[in-house]
Parts: sequence; structure tokens; C-alpha cells
Amino acid sequence: MTFSLAIVGRPNVGKSTLFNRLGGRRVALVDDSPGVTRDRREGEASLGPLTFKIVDTAGLDEKPDGDLERRIRAQTERAIEAADVLLFMIDARAGVTPDDKTIANLLRRSGKPVILAANKAEGNAGFGGIGEAYSLGLGEPIALSAEHGEGMGELYAALQPFGAEPQDEDEYAAPEGEAADETVVRPLQIAVVGRPNAGKSTLINRLIGEERLLTSPMAGTTRDSISVDWEFEGRAIKMFDTAGLRRRARIVEKLEKLSVSDALRAIRFAEVVILLMDAAGPFEKQDLTIADLVEREGRALVLAVNKWDMVEDKQKRLAELKRQATELLPQVKGVQIVMLSGLTGQGLERLMPAVIAAEAVWNKRVPTPALNRWLQHAMERHAPPAISGRRIKLRYITQAKSRPPTFAIFGNQLNELPDEYLRYLSNGIRETFDLPGTPIRFLKRTSKNPFTDE
Repeated sequence: MTFSLAIVGRPNVGKSTLFNRLGGRRVALVDDSPGVTRDRREGEASLGPLTFKIVDTAGLDEKPDGDLERRIRAQTERAIEAADVLLFMIDARAGVTPDDKTIANLLRRSGKPVILAANKAEGNAGFGGIGEAYSLGLGEPIALSAEHGEGMGELYAALQPFGAEPQDEDEYAAPEGEAADETVVRPLQIAVVGRPNAGKSTLINRLIGEERLLTSPMAGTTRDSISVDWEFEGRAIKMFDTAGLRRRARIVEKLEKLSVSDALRAIRFAEVVILLMDAAGPFEKQDLTIADLVEREGRALVLAVNKWDMVEDKQKRLAELKRQATELLPQVKGVQIVMLSGLTGQGLERLMPAVIAAEAVWNKRVPTPALNRWLQHAMERHAPPAISGRRIKLRYITQAKSRPPTFAIFGNQLNELPDEYLRYLSNGIRETFDLPGTPIRFLKRTSKNPFTDE
């Protein structure tokens, strides 16, 4: 990334739409209602040969009404302070408003380079607003349509001076006699999910040691799934804060549906999912639904019980939680449970080691000879059932892949193999080869052992 660009402006002028266009993906939530964006969202963007970091911010109001609005404004002000270049966006169709003038003064005082863009300028409706934009004293405005992609050439010309000069390819070449290092270490992707007001944003802020995410006692504060880059013991981490997941029947507003869809996408792209539950009421039906979803998506899972500092008889409560996890989540038997407090930091030192351990199990591979010795012993203890007088035969097993551990079974009549027997095999593999808490998959292959001549 050559520079960082923060998009700033009033609510509902199209900042998130431009963020999505420059980033090449629809990641920021976009809706006609103002104030959709609350946390600042960061991403990688490209425009022509330029590559840069881009930051989407919440709309700035002249006078924040309450504590939440003041916190939202503070998030935007931090983005302005950290950016190299500011893109001030106004609505060309609405013209220049008093709030626009206030924001222009704020950006001018920042001392940062400011590019003025008049969005929604497609057609004739934006001509008046483009003319009014000169009154802000920020130079010539760029006429944009973030939705339709108009004005990108002019925006590129305005951003080009801030990009690094192209360098010769030889400067990137490895020294003579040395091979170029092609190893690219990807960050571990972690999604923090749970019901509304479980304390997900507070937990992440405590982990990374800064007030990066917006927090509030009000449920539903987080809307977008916001990624935060972090480092734990030298390892790169990309952690996703997500909107609270309620029961589907309670989700009626369009914006909440978009937020839930964004959270589900974060689960699918994660490698490890931390399911955060409230110590006052863990393992409610929605918690179990989320855990089942994570298992079906094949993600590694860690259970975290928040607000543990509020629990009085901790030993008794801990024993009860472990019993509930075993009874209610048999599909991830042995899943790790971490008791913590995102507010005070109590127990937080155990969370990331549990995440790293869950990821290691999720990536684990089991040698084929050991698997087949185990399979023979498993069938001796409990043989597969007979179907229509003909016994199901399991001839061979091998691990097809990891992430999650997936095993291919070869034999006959495998389509008739009952789910109960597959659970028996799954529990046996989990216990024998130390695969606690991770999803286990089976692929049925009707075929003979490929290593015999029969």
C-alpha cells in the first residue's frame, strides 16, 4: 500500500458505495437510510495502477445527539488523524449544506491533503451542487457517481501524486545467488460471533489494546463485520467483529438482515470462530443454533463465556457449563471453553492459546496406516449393521483433507450406513487421534481397497 485514503462526509452521501467500488467487492453495508456505517472499515483498494489503503467512515453530524453519536464521531476523527489523504464527499443533488461547511472546516484544520468529490453527479440533477462545491474553498470538485463508476479517471488523476513512483523490476530481484522467498504467510482469520450485546466489540478492543471498535450498552451497535489486523506472539491475525445474531423470526428490518448476512459471510471465511456467550444465560437456543452453523460450515470453534467476573460460585458454574457443552453440542465434543471478562480482561490470557490449539486440530492430518488399524479395532468392537441380510463392509479409510479433518471410507452399501454408526466412527477418531472440538467429515466411496489386487 502506497498511502491511506479516508472517505469522509455527511451521512448517506455514498461513502460506502465508493468504498465497495474501489475495493472491488461489496463488503460495506449500503442502504438508503442514513447512518448505516458506524465503525470505520479498512480495506485494500486499487484504481488503475495505484494501490492504496482505503477507510470508510461514519457520516459526520455537526452536533452529535447522544453518547453513541459522540463515539461514532470519535471513530471518524481517528480515521482522519491516521489517514494520509482525505476524500471529502458531498451529495451533488442536495448541494452544499451547513454540515458540509462544518466538515470542510474540520478537514482544513487537520492539515491533511483534501480531495473534494461531488457524488451522485450522474445526469443533470447534480450540476447545481457541483457549482456550489466551489464555495467550500477546497479546490475544484470531482464529479462522481460511485454507484455507476463515473468520474473514476478524474479521481485517479487526483490520487496519482500521492502514489509511490514506479520502481525498476531489478530493485525487487533477489541478490545474485539467492532465491526469492515465495513464502507468503497469511494471517489467521478469526470471527467473533454471538447474540446481540454479548460483548464482542468490547472483547476485541481488550485483546488488541485499543478502542478500535464502537461499543455501547445498546444491543445492535455493530452492523458491519469489521476486520481488525492484529498480531499475537509474532503471528498475524485478522479478527472480524460481527453483528449480533438473533433468531430469524425476530429479524424484520432490512438493515438487520444485511448485518446478519454480513456476519454469516464472516463465519464462512473464518478459520476459527469464537462463539461468545453471556455468563448470565449461556447455551440458549440461539447460541446452540450458531454453534451448529459453525460446525456445518466446517470451521474450528472455541466457546467463550463473557462477563465471568459477575459469576459468584465459579467452580460450580464451570462444572455446569462443561456438562452442558457435552450434552448440547455432541457434534463438537471436547470443544474448548474459556471463561473471561472482556471488560476487565479476566481470563483473557487463555483465549488466544485456545484459538491456536483449535486451529492446529483443524489442520491436523492422521497417517493412513494408523487410521486403518483403528478401523479394524472399531469394527471388532462394534460391527456395521446388516441391510436386507447383507452386512455393510468397511474396507479402507484415509484422510482426504484437513480444514476440517475429512476422511474417505471405502466399502460397499455405504449409502445405507446409518448416521448412528458414523457418529460412532467420528467419536472414535476424535478420541483416538486427539481431535477435540473440531468438525469431522466423512466421504463415502463405494470401492475396494485401492492397495489390494482383489
